[in-house]
Amino acid sequence: MMSSSIFQVGASEKSNCLVQNLLPAPVIVAYLAFGAFAMTVYHFVAEREFSSILTMAVICQALAISFLCVQVLRNKSAKGISVGALVLDGMSVALRMPATTWSEGYLPMDKTGDYLFQSVDFFSLMMVLFLLHRVLVVHRRSYEADQDSFSVGPVVFGCFGLAALFHGNAADNPVYDTCWMAGLFCGVAAVLPKLWLIQQTGGWAEALTCHYIAAMGMSRAMSGLFMWEAREDVTCFKWHDSFDHGIFFILAAHAVHVLLLGDFAWCYMSAALRNGCSCNEPMQIKAPLDTFCV
Repeated sequence: MMSSSIFQVGASEKSNCLVQNLLPAPVIVAYLAFGAFAMTVYHFVAEREFSSILTMAVICQALAISFLCVQVLRNKSAKGISVGALVLDGMSVALRMPATTWSEGYLPMDKTGDYLFQSVDFFSLMMVLFLLHRVLVVHRRSYEADQDSFSVGPVVFGCFGLAALFHGNAADNPVYDTCWMAGLFCGVAAVLPKLWLIQQTGGWAEALTCHYIAAMGMSRAMSGLFMWEAREDVTCFKWHDSFDHGIFFILAAHAVHVLLLGDFAWCYMSAALRNGCSCNEPMQIKAPLDTFCV
């Protein structure tokens, strides 16, 4: 009782508001639920095998997308949601599914690679489709279509072009390998429409966007760690005897994605600590946004 009183006296109104805004009850529930699921999978399905870190990565990605679902359902609005980013996130998941469903080249070696990995990806894809329906149909009036103007088509075309040139051969099938690599590149590019929307709306972002960025960054970091450990096993048809371009571009894509997500998270948290935030309003990351960190 006494410690509770001391906490209430010592905590500032700004910090209390910040905590309430960044950690609402649905977010805490999502962290606990996905954390419990991940630990159960790691201990009882994967039997603590290192390769299960790849399954943990797709679970973190599902957690990230679930935060956007919470944002839309909680606010009953599509404000702050980028359709372009959702399309690229959905394509990132969908394009790797052929390689992980009909081939074992990009799957973890433990038991989580037997249907669980694919099931989590399917769940993530269903959440993306749910979000697209909520944004484009249910909450169409609140969708910031004019601001969400980032052109996704050329990005998708570029991702497929790069994937066709630089894919590995872990799946031992050029179509599957190209699709997997294109999905990886689409996942990296999915950050760009979100950043574009934030710029076009004056630098305002929801707190749940920060959780989405954090979970997605954790997902990419774990996936990158797995690829680094498996770098000797990811081969390709080399253009030059001394350069294995497949694993180089896989690791480079992971590094760029983590840097983009980390930069956004740093800008958001710096603005939160510097300016505080409203419990009911999105927070302005940086103004003017011409000097945005990215």
